[in-house]
Amino acid sequence: MKKYILLFLVSFAIFSCQEEKKTKKENDKTTVTQKDIEQKETLSPAEQFAANIQSAHQTSNFKSQEAIQFKLNLNFGGKQRMNAKITMLTNSSKIKIEKEDGTILMYDNEKAFLFPKENNYDGARFDMFTWTYFFALPFKLTDPGTNWQDLKEGELNETPYETAKLTFGDNIGDAPDDWYVIYSDKQTKLMKAAAYIVTFGKDTATAEENPHAIVYDNYFSVNGVAFAKEWFFYNWSEEKGIYGDPIGSGEISNVKFIEAKEDFFIAPKESIEIKK
Repeated sequence: MKKYILLFLVSFAIFSCQEEKKTKKENDKTTVTQKDIEQKETLSPAEQFAANIQSAHQTSNFKSQEAIQFKLNLNFGGKQRMNAKITMLTNSSKIKIEKEDGTILMYDNEKAFLFPKENNYDGARFDMFTWTYFFALPFKLTDPGTNWQDLKEGELNETPYETAKLTFGDNIGDAPDDWYVIYSDKQTKLMKAAAYIVTFGKDTATAEENPHAIVYDNYFSVNGVAFAKEWFFYNWSEEKGIYGDPIGSGEISNVKFIEAKEDFFIAPKESIEIKK
């Protein structure tokens, strides 16, 4: 009799353990699903738009890497604006731009520098942050201080895209009054374009008289992360979208993720600080 009781207790314990595991697994599934639902419910349609772009570009893969390096050949008005090798931490906190003419621009997460000082020029700080921001823009759409609104349909060259407006909180970056209208491909969710104003060195009203747009073309993948090989710049207005011939272009090449040495982002001796 004791043998049967013991056998029953053992069987009951095993059955109870299995049911507990099954129930826990079902509860875990329910919890995960609920979290997903709750997360979606906390995002506005415009914020979900931004999250979809970041997902399409594999932002988590991008940010899991320490640093990225690429070459940028940039032209405006038929003249070369920059030909440089650019290295930056994937969180944009440190930047090194090595220009073909020997000029080095550096940002150490506190100050921006230029070397050698005799190569200093107006717009050096603008070059430091603008082109690296355009490169990293698909991965920065939900950074702290970003605000989203006005999700609607827009057109570029008679092709419909989803669009939303990005603005920034106070004291975010060098130009917190800048704004962007982001265009996303309806199928791939990749970023197609960004209309923008440049308020660095000018007031918002003046900047809004002359908005432009960057169009991202010819996407390719590095470690599963999507990058545009070609940039095209246009005049832009809310009524017309992009219009006219391109006013500038850029080509991205030699993109690779790297591990930066500890002293890589230290400015050379005799560098000068650049504030404009």
